[in-house]
Amino acid sequence: MTPGKSAETARPARRRLSVDRRREELMAAALELFSKRDAEDVSIDDVASAAGASRALVYHYFGGKQELYVAALRSAAEQLESRLRPQEGGRPLDELSAGLTRYFDFVEEHAAGFAALLRGGPANRAGEVGEIVDGVRQRLFRLIQRQMRVDQPSPVLRITLRSWIASVETAGLDWLEHRDIERPALEKMLVDQMVSLLGVAAGYDADVNRLLALLTQEQVA
Repeated sequence: MTPGKSAETARPARRRLSVDRRREELMAAALELFSKRDAEDVSIDDVASAAGASRALVYHYFGGKQELYVAALRSAAEQLESRLRPQEGGRPLDELSAGLTRYFDFVEEHAAGFAALLRGGPANRAGEVGEIVDGVRQRLFRLIQRQMRVDQPSPVLRITLRSWIASVETAGLDWLEHRDIERPALEKMLVDQMVSLLGVAAGYDADVNRLLALLTQEQVA
């Protein structure tokens, strides 16, 4: 009797773990497909086949393709955002460089999730998908703003930072596709691009000019 009761007691725990693992497997399979094809071109059958599961099981866990798509993108976004938590204590450009390293760690370790996330925008910015993608970009924007010790960016600085974020996203996708440049070199190039963009913006905004002077002075010090 006791062994039987012990088995019954343990069984629900195993099922809970199995449910979590199965959901993760389905989302991983979906992210892999969404990273290569537009969401409308991926069917529930495609996801089920890639995950080695039944069509009915996918519907059981997610209700439909849109729910699966949103859940998969949200999972990728949460993982990326966890890497973007500020780690202060250094000079602004050093903090920016460290943040880029964490960003590209995610790009490398979760290639399908990163690619699928960016395929969700900017073309598809409506509804939950757009909110997820914009949420990641806004967090990255706030992180950079905090690193540069800027409370309220001017329009010129705002445009400059958002342009740089777009460059980082494009660089991440290009690196995943080609991998023909070493990551440290790419990350350094992107930091240098930020300085160059700020240099251009400084000609249009006195506040950016002062910020650039402060950043470069701190870097030399």
